[in-house]
Amino acid sequence: MTDGFRAHPGRPYFAEIGNTLGGAYLRYDFTRGTEQEIRFLLALLNLPPDARVLDVGCGPGRHAAALAAAGLRVTGIDVSSRFLEIAAARCKEAGVGAAFFECDARQMPFDDEFDAVIAICEGAFGVMGADDALVLRRMMEAVRRGGRVVLTAFSALYEARHPRDEAHFDLDTGIVYERTTIKDESGRDHPAELWTTVYTPRELRLLAIGCGLVPENVWGVGPGDFVRRPPDFDRPELMLVARKP
Repeated sequence: MTDGFRAHPGRPYFAEIGNTLGGAYLRYDFTRGTEQEIRFLLALLNLPPDARVLDVGCGPGRHAAALAAAGLRVTGIDVSSRFLEIAAARCKEAGVGAAFFECDARQMPFDDEFDAVIAICEGAFGVMGADDALVLRRMMEAVRRGGRVVLTAFSALYEARHPRDEAHFDLDTGIVYERTTIKDESGRDHPAELWTTVYTPRELRLLAIGCGLVPENVWGVGPGDFVRRPPDFDRPELMLVARKP
């Protein structure tokens, strides 16, 4: 375990990390399952052509660009300006259109505008500590009635079963604190601190209900391994699927 635990700073700390990583973010193994994840999401959402999708914490646009290529009208928001530059360039290179905005997910201005709202790979949900509930509420407000909200979050079951020397799991807050090193686009090392909230299936369902959503499913998933399976101790993430009544 790391020595000590620092409380969440209460700000969108991932903006600096995203701006430092830039395109180097896409070197991580967990970003290489996009094709399978998109196939799963398209089948799950089953949206008609030109349906509107909001990608919350879209990062460098790996899901947003693929959804746009599938014929959906995509809007992506993120706190990292560098990530958004890469996302826009990715869509331009693919010959598809998508709208990207620099925005704190807690302050999203959308109201009943989208047919589906997603936050995949711990987009903006799971990195804001106590404000995760506010992020989910903003996602609920953004989706139209009858539309789905789909997010992935790190699993507390997995974290408890598979402790890591480099991370401190604070059981009281449910936050995993980690000191690590990240590489920028030129390969230079930078120290970084990460705060990630982990969840149980029950907690995700209760959060959804508290935000006015109807939880439909919670599945155990992993990067490039989106499958409709019950949660277990060996999948690092949980996927919540909820509907706005």
